[in-house]
Amino acid sequence: MAKNNFETSMLRLEEIVHELERGDAPLDKSLSLFEEGARLLKSAGKLLDAAEQKVTLLQKGPDGKPEETEFDDAQ
Repeated sequence: MAKNNFETSMLRLEEIVHELERGDAPLDKSLSLFEEGARLLKSAGKLLDAAEQKVTLLQKGPDGKPEETEFDDAQ
């Protein structure tokens, strides 16, 4: 479900950007779109953070065989 929410958010963000780039929306509509975009961006960022925490890397273990390890963003 998170993937769908992320993709939906990104599609809506693209729509908002295109609408704002046209420059023909009244100021109040532009502000409303900007606020919606900021909320979507924050939400999508949280979804990406959560996904990053779930990522695992395959690394070689002591026996040379791949083993799963938790993702460490310091690498």
